[in-house]
Amino acid sequence: MKAAEYLVLPYNIIIRQVKQGSGRRYFAAVREMKGCACEGATIEEAYSNIRDEMEDWIEEKLENGVEVPLPSEDELPLENEPPTGGKEFSGKISLRMPKSLHARLSAEAKTEAISLNQYIVYKLSTLTNPRQSTTNAVE
Repeated sequence: MKAAEYLVLPYNIIIRQVKQGSGRRYFAAVREMKGCACEGATIEEAYSNIRDEMEDWIEEKLENGVEVPLPSEDELPLENEPPTGGKEFSGKISLRMPKSLHARLSAEAKTEAISLNQYIVYKLSTLTNPRQSTTNAVE
């Protein structure tokens, strides 16, 4: 199958409003596509962003010979969002690291053509979820 053929299938797109500082944003994820997630300022923006992200995610899997999952009809937990135990998290942390690590991560992010923040989130997510593919940072 080609990416365009997958995109017309009825994947489970989840959009949730999340608190961010004093405002709200919208988190979007595809239940069947591990690591395929994004956000937006509005529901419409989150939906548009997740559709773009789905296309990129599918194309990357196909290019690397990785199987693209088909839509699921059963009610599974959202793969991209860990349980919070009722706590609210801002999604922001302050982090200190050695200059050499900062430089190396910056160079790796530049190689992947993504922001340093996005690259660090990707690296952390692959450490906390060993089932996630580590073939490419842009998933």
